[in-house]
Amino acid sequence: MAKGQKTRIHKTKNGRFFDYSLLFIIIFLLCFGLVMLYSTSSYTAQLKFGSGSYYLNKQIFATILGLAGMAFVIWFGYERIEKLAFPIYIASILSVLLVLTPLGYEANGARRWLNLGVTSVQPAEFVKLAVIIFLAFIISKTAGKISDWKNLVKIFALILPAVVAVAVVTENLSTAIIIMGIAFIMLFVASPKYKPFLVIAGVAVVGILAFILFGSGFRMTRIEVWKNPELYPQDGGFQVLQGLYAIGSGGIFGKGLGQSLQKMGFIPEAQNDMIFTIICEELGLFGAVCVILLFLFMLWRFMIIANNAPNLFSALLVVGVMGHIALQVILNIAVVTNTIPNTGVTLPFISYGGTSILFLLAEMGLVLSVSRGIKVQ
Repeated sequence: MAKGQKTRIHKTKNGRFFDYSLLFIIIFLLCFGLVMLYSTSSYTAQLKFGSGSYYLNKQIFATILGLAGMAFVIWFGYERIEKLAFPIYIASILSVLLVLTPLGYEANGARRWLNLGVTSVQPAEFVKLAVIIFLAFIISKTAGKISDWKNLVKIFALILPAVVAVAVVTENLSTAIIIMGIAFIMLFVASPKYKPFLVIAGVAVVGILAFILFGSGFRMTRIEVWKNPELYPQDGGFQVLQGLYAIGSGGIFGKGLGQSLQKMGFIPEAQNDMIFTIICEELGLFGAVCVILLFLFMLWRFMIIANNAPNLFSALLVVGVMGHIALQVILNIAVVTNTIPNTGVTLPFISYGGTSILFLLAEMGLVLSVSRGIKVQ
């Protein structure tokens, strides 16, 4: 371990590293997310459910479960999870297929959820976690041959069932793209050669474009809304414009926490993937930059842990989680600023969504479990 890295770790009694900095940033983002969720959703929740804290209460419940799950994953250890990589991956695909059974139900025009009685879950979120674990396992077993074309094709073929299941069964193209992005990042980091990935990236772009152009008219409509949102108010253009108004009206320091006007019904479902616009309106450019810096600090901690991980499998676990968080943050901010077409990607730890919080915290448990395995020299 390099001398410069010793100052960035925290020694425990047993001489091992535990990243308290990362734990702090996770808890801070969760608390900040709950505050912004209440501020964003209270008006809508009062109108729909008669309680301004409806969404907040559900998110708190999911967060408590997620923190318990994170603690369990840290205790269980990434070493045991490595042995369960394949069963976890198969279970994630089966959970997506269950959407086609009576357990599945439709909401907001999409059949993506499973009704488990006590609560509902979105299996696509499980697939993200399962793919990270499965790919880390496969890549670590074929590390010496990872840059070989045949091995690259085999690995992408292995995760293709999960990608197809998410894209076709749940019609969730954005999540399928994120899964492919995670795979690309993990393979890119593990491989000493870069040229094959340029070809893969080109093929992926062509495939996505073909899926959009020759798929349903709904996807083409999203492209048109992105280009001219003012011409398609009934197809999402209104939401895009109101989100841009919120961002612009916030100025440098914002209108103040709870003072947003756009959340008063102007931005539909603002507590979901459009919550960053309300952050910009209430906390201004300053608040938005602070949120981005928090995520950058989190990614930096991931890099420190990955660089010092005990083995390749654990390092790739952290890289996969890092790629997932980075992709979702970039895509969410790009969508709300209308830089890319609307993809329905949530902002990690801040947007409303119980399933998302549960599996995000499970991923954080994996990273913190890896950090526990680092020995302090």
